[in-house]
Amino acid sequence: MLIGCIALIAAATVAAMVLGRTLGRNIGFVLALPLLAAGGLLVVASAAGPRAEVWPWMSSIGVSFALRLDGLGLLFGLLVTVIGAGVLFYSARYLGRGAHTGFYVLMSVFALAMLVLVLADDVVLLFVAWEATTLCSFFLIARSGAHAREPAIRTLMVTALGGLSLLGAAAAMTVAAGTTRISEILEASFWTENSSVTTWIVVLLVGAAFTKSAQFPFHAWLPDSMVAITPVSAYLHAAAMVKAGIYLLLLFSPVLNDNALWSILLIYSGAVTALLGGIAALRRTDLKELLAYSTISQLGLLVLLIGVGTPEALTAAVVHTVAHALFKAALFMVVGILDHQAGTRNIRELARLNVRMPVTLTIAALAALSMAGVPLLLGFVSKESMFVALLSAPGPEWLAPVITSVAALTAVLTFAYAGRFVIGAAGGRAGRLVGEAPALFWAAPAVWAAAGLTLGLVPALLDPLVGAASSNALGAAITPELELWHGLTPALFISILVLSTGTALVLLRAKVDPVMSRVRFPFHALSVVDSIRASIIGFGASVARLSASSAPRHHLLIPVLSLLVIAGVGVIFLGELPPIVGDPTHPLDWVLVSLILVGTAATVLARTRVAAVVVVGVIGFAMTLWFFWLGAADVALTQLLVEILTICVLVLVLRRLPRRFRRDSVRRRISSLTVAIAAGVATTLGVIAFTGRRELSTAADYYLRNAENETGGANIVNTILVDFRALDTLGELTVLGVAGVAVAALLSARRTITPAVDDTAIDEDSPLANARHNSVFAQSLTRWAGPLTILLSLLLLLRGHQDPGGGFIAALVGGAGFALVYLAAPTDDAARIRWPYILLIGAGIVVATLSGLLGFVDGSFLRPLHADVLGMHLTTALLFDVGVYLAVIGVVLASLNLLGLDRRSRTTRTSGPATSTTPIRTKEGTLR
Repeated sequence: MLIGCIALIAAATVAAMVLGRTLGRNIGFVLALPLLAAGGLLVVASAAGPRAEVWPWMSSIGVSFALRLDGLGLLFGLLVTVIGAGVLFYSARYLGRGAHTGFYVLMSVFALAMLVLVLADDVVLLFVAWEATTLCSFFLIARSGAHAREPAIRTLMVTALGGLSLLGAAAAMTVAAGTTRISEILEASFWTENSSVTTWIVVLLVGAAFTKSAQFPFHAWLPDSMVAITPVSAYLHAAAMVKAGIYLLLLFSPVLNDNALWSILLIYSGAVTALLGGIAALRRTDLKELLAYSTISQLGLLVLLIGVGTPEALTAAVVHTVAHALFKAALFMVVGILDHQAGTRNIRELARLNVRMPVTLTIAALAALSMAGVPLLLGFVSKESMFVALLSAPGPEWLAPVITSVAALTAVLTFAYAGRFVIGAAGGRAGRLVGEAPALFWAAPAVWAAAGLTLGLVPALLDPLVGAASSNALGAAITPELELWHGLTPALFISILVLSTGTALVLLRAKVDPVMSRVRFPFHALSVVDSIRASIIGFGASVARLSASSAPRHHLLIPVLSLLVIAGVGVIFLGELPPIVGDPTHPLDWVLVSLILVGTAATVLARTRVAAVVVVGVIGFAMTLWFFWLGAADVALTQLLVEILTICVLVLVLRRLPRRFRRDSVRRRISSLTVAIAAGVATTLGVIAFTGRRELSTAADYYLRNAENETGGANIVNTILVDFRALDTLGELTVLGVAGVAVAALLSARRTITPAVDDTAIDEDSPLANARHNSVFAQSLTRWAGPLTILLSLLLLLRGHQDPGGGFIAALVGGAGFALVYLAAPTDDAARIRWPYILLIGAGIVVATLSGLLGFVDGSFLRPLHADVLGMHLTTALLFDVGVYLAVIGVVLASLNLLGLDRRSRTTRTSGPATSTTPIRTKEGTLR
């Protein structure tokens, strides 16, 4: 049933993609239904008590798609689904006419990620959902316009930092508990037996929650994100994103509420955040910005209560979470209505308008009074519960009165800015008339405001929900009895003091506002974020400058020096080496070494780039022979094919480079020679020292013994790539695809580049001067060799699981065939390889990923499935290899099609018997 809830919201996402353009903004009405249905399913599922569902995910490492519904999950799950449905319903009238597919898809994914987060019973699943909410908020903020780019980036920076903190906590808990299941982690013994691990986990969990829930000093991103449209802000503040941090704190409260560090961090940061947010909200004239700072303040109170950790405090935190969701969703929607009808949300500008919106202002008043903690509303019940809990907080004698005073002062500020909101929203009685919005526009906030009033009058309706959630947060049974009237208690007198003081601040706002406007904080949090960002970028630029050169020596300097340092450390600290096993050398080795030495010397002495390409190829082919000699057929094939394609690419690039190398100064040549000789000596001595001293590793022995039995493949190299370590290969394939797209984008966007000057004169009467005549032999060869090479590549693809071959090698062979066809053509236009290389790259990654998803049939991602068909053993690893083949072919075609001579700079016409005599002017002279 829990997976059904998730499936409903996933279906809403698909519906948004399919129906978005057809239904336009009205699809919000449709999408609200699956969310409401998911909320209903959660209520039905909770009737029988806690419920758990486990689905296979990554079985080999003990990670499952585990879901658990308890009281805490039900509470936050209802906030996610019911508030989310209201926001989508509201969006159908807030948004302008037309299609808003991207917005609705992102909002549906946002709701999906939040629901998975609050139902997750696996820390890996929790982390994935946590990061998904981060990305959704980033995209939702960024899509609001060009002005939202910087706020979106700052939001991503802060919240992604929290994601890394949660990842560290998840890893530490998994190692300490020996499981990824949250329910089992909470019952593990390390929380009390290993204080050092617990301390690190506390710091990491608090860091994650504070960044998500905008607690000091990570609070700056929340007001900054108000550039997002109102539905996004309403959902983000009321039920998503910021509530994720509160949920995380409540989730781990049972094992940490007695931890001193946990309590100190939460109480002090919560108190500071509550006061800072309240003061900042009272200084704002933008209603939406005022609400943003009020959220920071209210979240600070929640964190403070969780830090106190008593049954009363956790109950108050749960009640206030519900109250905050209701009044904050309603208030943000009211701001959107005002902005839509009046064209502004600024208090000063609204004061110059004749606002006649009785329904909207009534909703605003009810929601704001609940936020202010006025009797008869749910906000009053939660504030009363909060004061009761804080007055009895454990700890030093001074703690309870201090934190109660902080909460009371925050409540005064809350009443003051709530009054500021209502008075500001009411506007004036002169100027342009602002009429009431349509009923469908204010329907959703009206429901939330009415819910706050109803639950305030009859708070006992929340007893089952609050009791179950607070019991989970405490780790023991709690039976709350929520009441509107508790009698004449100290909490009531504090409330009376708060209400009277807050009323005075509202009545004296003409004198209070100038005082508040002069309040200045010693630093601006956004400036700190920007400074950190600028420092990171500056550091990256400094690192990049070390290699930002076209001179190879600058790129090679760091690895060569690192090699020398490693060699020096090895000589000093390396102990006695194991004895040599067998005879590690053979006469043919020295022949190949000599060939490589000759090629290296020829490369150094080469004066033209063509000569350097040729002799470098000799070195590559010598290495290929060596791999073959050592029995590494797959490695040798890969080396050979990479060498061929590299030479092809170099041939295409040579046309853009000067024919000869520039001569370096004697001093530079001596220094380069010294470093090169030192690196060569260190490498040679290291190879001689270690050759023959390593026995077969445990991993290699395992692959040799078990690869064929477990995978059905006799080619151990291929089985390692597509079976045992398929996830690594998929990651490398994705990186290759991204690199191919980047190369295609850069080369497609390049400006016209003229060929470099060639200092050799070509006789225009020579057959070599005409490309079409000169390529006749290559074209004749290519007619049969090109297709044959591609067919050979398909054969290598199909046989790769049993014999040398596989997706990568097959793609390189196919790429060599395409390169042969391309190089035989006289011009770019005549090279008829115009396949959609970007589509091939994307298709390859998709096919490889889908083949991995098939593994869930057997319980795990990328687990190969096997079947015998007509006497042939087939496996889904072949599909994975097909994905590799397509992606690599796409990258090769992208390079071949885009590295050729740009038609805008081509000077040779191939239609006539001789070349064109149109000159090309370059920086170095004139070339015909």
